[in-house]
Amino acid sequence: RYFRWWFKKTRIEKKSAFIDLLCAVPLRQIYGCPLGGIGGGTITRGWRGEFCRWQLNPGLYHYETVIANQFTVCLRCKGQTIYQQVLSVERPSTLQGWNWGYCGHYAFYHALYPRAWLVYELPGQNVVLTCRQLSPVIPHDYKDSSLPVGVFIWEVENGRDEDVEVSIMFSLQNGMGAKEDRSGGHWNEPFTFQKDGEQVAGVLLHHCPAVNPFTLAISAREKAGTGVTHVTAFNPAGLGREVWQDLLQDGRLDSPTGKSSPTEKGEVTAAAVCASCRVPAHGHKTLELALAWDMPCVHFGSKEKLHLRRYTRFFGSKGDAAPALSHYALTHYEEWERKIEAWQNPILENSQLPSWYKSALFNELYFMTDGGTIWMEVPPDCCAEDLQGPAGAALSHLLPVLREYGRFAYLEGQEYRMYNTYDVHFYASFALVMLWPKLQISLQYDIAVTVVNEDVQPRQYLMCGQTAQVKMKNVVPHDIGDPGDEPWQRVNAYLMHDTADWKDLNLKFVLQVYRDYYLTHDSLYLRDMWPVCQAVMESELKFDTDNDGLIENGGFADQTYDAWVVHGASAYCGGLWLAAVCMMCKMAEVLGDTEVRQKYLDILKRGKEAFERRLWNGKYYNYDSSGSDTSSSIMSDQCAGQWFLGACGLDQGGFEVFPRSHVLSALRTIFEKNVLSFAGGTMGAVNGMRPDGVPDTSSVQSNEVWIGVVYSLAATMIQEGMVEEGFRTAEGCYRTVWERLGMAFQTPEAYREKKVYRSLAYMRPLSIWSMQLALERRAGQAPAPSQLPTHP
Repeated sequence: RYFRWWFKKTRIEKKSAFIDLLCAVPLRQIYGCPLGGIGGGTITRGWRGEFCRWQLNPGLYHYETVIANQFTVCLRCKGQTIYQQVLSVERPSTLQGWNWGYCGHYAFYHALYPRAWLVYELPGQNVVLTCRQLSPVIPHDYKDSSLPVGVFIWEVENGRDEDVEVSIMFSLQNGMGAKEDRSGGHWNEPFTFQKDGEQVAGVLLHHCPAVNPFTLAISAREKAGTGVTHVTAFNPAGLGREVWQDLLQDGRLDSPTGKSSPTEKGEVTAAAVCASCRVPAHGHKTLELALAWDMPCVHFGSKEKLHLRRYTRFFGSKGDAAPALSHYALTHYEEWERKIEAWQNPILENSQLPSWYKSALFNELYFMTDGGTIWMEVPPDCCAEDLQGPAGAALSHLLPVLREYGRFAYLEGQEYRMYNTYDVHFYASFALVMLWPKLQISLQYDIAVTVVNEDVQPRQYLMCGQTAQVKMKNVVPHDIGDPGDEPWQRVNAYLMHDTADWKDLNLKFVLQVYRDYYLTHDSLYLRDMWPVCQAVMESELKFDTDNDGLIENGGFADQTYDAWVVHGASAYCGGLWLAAVCMMCKMAEVLGDTEVRQKYLDILKRGKEAFERRLWNGKYYNYDSSGSDTSSSIMSDQCAGQWFLGACGLDQGGFEVFPRSHVLSALRTIFEKNVLSFAGGTMGAVNGMRPDGVPDTSSVQSNEVWIGVVYSLAATMIQEGMVEEGFRTAEGCYRTVWERLGMAFQTPEAYREKKVYRSLAYMRPLSIWSMQLALERRAGQAPAPSQLPTHP
């Protein structure tokens, strides 16, 4: 059934599958820190300096290293060029008139998102270049964080006994290395932009496809002692000798005036910008260059609606913003760095936190921009009815929130092309609510709108063969759509199962509503969401088939573990249910709704008793209550409900849902079995482990490690005082992904012990920010943890 659908989609309709199980993206161990802010597209630069992953069309990726996109250095002493080198280890078949093959032994890469550093020790020259790469990804900043720009600050250290003239040339091809680059009609032009006494100069590369045209801009900052020159157009498919000789002659480029001719079909074009300065003997100078891109108006795959990106609020939507964006980036990056350092330094300078954790915490944030992320403006003429649909009138603050902060969405994964996949966002949402809380609230309003409305279109689901409504009323959707279609307009791109009967989606909405309120104190948001919470909980009550206060799973994969079947009461969904019931009691208390509070207090009392009776086995909570061969499996995620309760301060006193002694026993069992008894304790926690210490192989997911789940498990351990165990658990994932498997900036959803991985570049690992929340909450209550050991 899947193959027939896949063949029709990819071979007949010529569209990409939302999940392509037959053509997975291959692992390439080349990626580094992506460029760009939130929601304007990203360009990833690899750790060897290459521009190698492009996400300019929303949610769609092009994996191509464009060889013409390079930095080249020219050194001159006493009027003579003494050294000229492309700063790349490549030896390509094109541009052979350039000097390639830089020795990688003399270069070093470091990344701490949103910054990266490439250090080049120029062999035999006694000159060191440090390229510091920066993108404006700044917590609680809803303007600059949206900008599609990256800055390259080149620090030049001259160790020679004589002055040296240093030139850095930035060359860029018009396009992304795709077939579209040869479609014809693309053209380049030089520009200068002056404002407030500051001037930048560069070249605009206008890329003109029929859908989603854009402009790339390469530029440099002109200042005293720094000259900026350019080449408007050259052929990147040729030898490139004219550009090379132009630079070699005097360390400058010819800077022709006027526009280039539009490219012919089959032709490609590129441009270059060069910044030059004199560096005194044993001195230091800085050259500043930037890359900006302006794709202000975008269509998704269906081409039904035109959407404006967030940054157009500040820079306009006419497609002429690239010069202003370049100028703004080059004149504001120092302020951005100050803000980034003020955010990161308290963590980086905390000697009690292990180094790997600091790296993971910030570098996993790459997915906040490079997760196919979109951040769109709501049209100014939009009214409440346009957004709310027929049933959403009670959401009184929806329109003001979306007007002020826009609409935000990111993919489940670069290979799993669904926006705001809600069962997974449950984990990742900690990064959003801690760093850009207004975007989390905006996302929640979008989900709330879909909850209260319904979509009566029927659709067949691939794996179960059923036909059902795309979306049921009072049920949280799985996702808000596919970028290949029309997100927000048509939700639930996921075709594998009918998610109307999933047990975790409604609960995760309620849990996030209270967590968001707890961290933001936004009472208007809480009041708007309260009736929606009541509706989804009422809908959920039908899954309590025996009226014991505890919901039951349906004997199919009906939650985020969508290939791991659950029968009867379960540790995962049952725990989430009880946590959501507890939060309903707390929200009712805050809002003064005594009737609803009493209703859920009664359910909670019965449900707690049933949960302990049906699932507690003296050491941990069984996977489910079915009595099957694998119902006694130890699930690493069995304390997910407690995780959220602890994050909201509802894990003690009158709000204690799960006996603390049972929570600690379960976590110690997970640590002993799922962590230490799996792969020698070096790969994190396997999802399912049998009591005898053998992984549960009853499904394709039970013997996987899910990185995002491991980070949330570690956070739960930290909340419960098992700090060293929590760090040891999470460290296994970091070492495996970022070091042993070389999956930097493409953290997958899952891997197995024997080098099998699934779904590169995934949303869920953003849950590492729940570890930081647990540490911060703990620091306010108890002494900071002692220096933590690393595993062997």
